[in-house]
Amino acid sequence: ALAGALDIIAEKWSEDASVREWMVEKGTKFGQITSAVKRGKKDEADKYEAYLDRAESASRIPGHRLLAMLRGEAEGILRVGLKMEEDRAISHVQSTFIRNRSFEFARELESAAEDCFQRLLQPATQSTVLQMLKEKADEEAIDVFGKNLHELLMSAPAGPRVTIGIDPGFRTGCKVAVVDGTGKFLANTTIYPTPPKSDTAGASKQLLALIQKHNVELIAIGNGTASRETDTFVGGLIRENRLDVTKVMVSESGASIYSASELAGKEFPDLDVTVRGAISIARRLQDPLAELVKTDPKSIGVGQYQHDVNQTQLRKCLDRTVESCVNHVGVDLNMASVPLLSRVAGIGPKLAENIVQYRDTNGRFGSRKELTKVPKLGKKAFEQAAGFLRIRGGDEPLDNSAVHPESYTLVSRMAKQLHADVKTLVGNSTLSQKLQPDSFVDDRFGIPTIRDIIAELGKPGRDPRSEFKVAQFDDSVQSMEDLREGMVLEGVITNVTHFGAFIDLGVHQDGLIHVSQLANQFVSDPSEVVSVGDVVKVKVLEIDLDRKRIAVSKKALG
Repeated sequence: ALAGALDIIAEKWSEDASVREWMVEKGTKFGQITSAVKRGKKDEADKYEAYLDRAESASRIPGHRLLAMLRGEAEGILRVGLKMEEDRAISHVQSTFIRNRSFEFARELESAAEDCFQRLLQPATQSTVLQMLKEKADEEAIDVFGKNLHELLMSAPAGPRVTIGIDPGFRTGCKVAVVDGTGKFLANTTIYPTPPKSDTAGASKQLLALIQKHNVELIAIGNGTASRETDTFVGGLIRENRLDVTKVMVSESGASIYSASELAGKEFPDLDVTVRGAISIARRLQDPLAELVKTDPKSIGVGQYQHDVNQTQLRKCLDRTVESCVNHVGVDLNMASVPLLSRVAGIGPKLAENIVQYRDTNGRFGSRKELTKVPKLGKKAFEQAAGFLRIRGGDEPLDNSAVHPESYTLVSRMAKQLHADVKTLVGNSTLSQKLQPDSFVDDRFGIPTIRDIIAELGKPGRDPRSEFKVAQFDDSVQSMEDLREGMVLEGVITNVTHFGAFIDLGVHQDGLIHVSQLANQFVSDPSEVVSVGDVVKVKVLEIDLDRKRIAVSKKALG
């Protein structure tokens, strides 16, 4: 009876809101997050080596380390918990509820307080604290993913040039696809310059024929299996034949997922999945934004624990990031695909399909105004979308700018004041700089809007993305075995995290620039120093072949 009564008391005490709040506060401030390997799992725990017996302050544990611990627990390798100052916690429960220590059952009540903490409060506090820290870590990881995705989507486009895309391989050969300046598929073949066939002569003949027939200017090579061997072969072909062609290594993350998707099936119903992948690689080089919007952002390879964080929040963040990039760059109405158009403000997947269908039936759009003829595209959708859509070589010169149709009358007033026509004003920065914003202010247009319009008139339709630049990989370095400590190599930043940045050096395994090696001064946020897509030089510090890890430094190299 006494034991039953004490159980009831312990449960009642554990439900006290003020005590629970105190426990969570102390657990968060002074507790330690611990991780240990589960019994019998040590042989499977190689990738969690740093977390097999670890304790970190709950108030200071970095989000990426907590997520790593929790992933290890989800995989059944680790046991994650919260360690608190047990004596202090039990003492707090006792002092809160036991008013009279000389009471006949005081000792039993003290024992109940101990039971209350160990059996009820500690597990509840652990669950709450871990959940709070997990939510914070999720926010940080999602923020990192959003920044990386933004930088990747805003990567410099190589532009509308005829491009060959190569999806490298060994046994099955390298799939080759040619696309024209608009991304339209022209031809494909398979070459075998890599082992086991190593038919470099036949491959050279086939590739050279495609280059000459289609006047190819760019060759995009996927950075997966056999990429460096293929890159070396293509480089030799260019040098031997003195071709005016630029080769570029392109990330193929997510290309296989796109090529097997329903969207790719509709776009290229008669082509093999591997050929679709080569086409995607070519188009990624021409315009990363236009091609990558076709792929689930989680598959692009720039996230940090993207499968472990809150998926609803992640999806919202990524959708917002993609739409922001698309609207910032603008979309060519006569070339854009359904996935790209669907990301424009005011246009969803269904309207995007209607626009493309209208374009296929009636030919290219001559003006933005023609959009109103698209089925189910109403006035509201037009007002939202028109400013983000571009028409090159159309009837209205302002249609190839960020100036919204609602402001066309304002531009006409500006041109009239300068005694010029709109066509002369658009793209003439010398002329547009003569305009005085104050003289155009009225009930509809304020100073900020007018200044934005004047700036746009000077450089209409200007692509805000940076200039296209190619990383020069060292031809003598093909794999990790070729790396040596002290080597200085050029590479491309592929991912930025809170603990540093990953860089593609062309050896099939990204190197890590730890946050402490990013600059000669202290760096709190790696994204302030480097961004996805940056071409940088680094020094090799350490090569671990067994664990496939490469440590590099950007210090003193700029």
